[in-house]
Amino acid sequence: MTSPPDKPVIAGLLLAAGGGQRLGGRAKALLQHRGRPLVEHAVQALRDGGCGPVHVVLGAAAERVRQEARLSGCTLVDNTRWADGMGSSLRAGLTSLANASPTGRGVDAALVSLVDQPGVGAAAIARVRSAFRSRDALVAALYGGERGHPVLMGVDRWQAVASMAAGDRGARDYLMAHRSSLVLVECGDVGDPHDIDTVEDLPRLK
Repeated sequence: MTSPPDKPVIAGLLLAAGGGQRLGGRAKALLQHRGRPLVEHAVQALRDGGCGPVHVVLGAAAERVRQEARLSGCTLVDNTRWADGMGSSLRAGLTSLANASPTGRGVDAALVSLVDQPGVGAAAIARVRSAFRSRDALVAALYGGERGHPVLMGVDRWQAVASMAAGDRGARDYLMAHRSSLVLVECGDVGDPHDIDTVEDLPRLK
């Protein structure tokens, strides 16, 4: 186990590539929430929760997202295989973070959040972030006993996480295989983990 630095660098990794198949093919990143694209809210939540730098994985309608959303200061990562599922976006994002600082200390951990969970805001992100203890940290939010996002992964785990990320399961298989090391942080009092997946979910966006 590597000891944490005095001021750990916790990057925000936003997975925002979804095509919204059950939303009529509307890219989730561009759904409107309080007059702004959902992706902007998710990036701001990461920053307000203490994460930086922020890498955003794009897929569906990537060019439109670049043109229509204000994402200055973010590293935008194109996942051309976004239709394969969340696993491909997680791999692309972790690779981008690793390549951004190949030498020196770089980033100590990645905090992964999903663009289609507007109820998971800065408070939940900050709470999970605060549980970082070392560069092999593994932390996830808990909502009423159910594991959810955000998920924090120390840099020492990235390669193994990426090797197990497949389909729409993302890091789920890795987390299950390493549940004895997983720190769970209750966030149900400060966040709502519901996804915006179907037309019926759209009223959650105000």
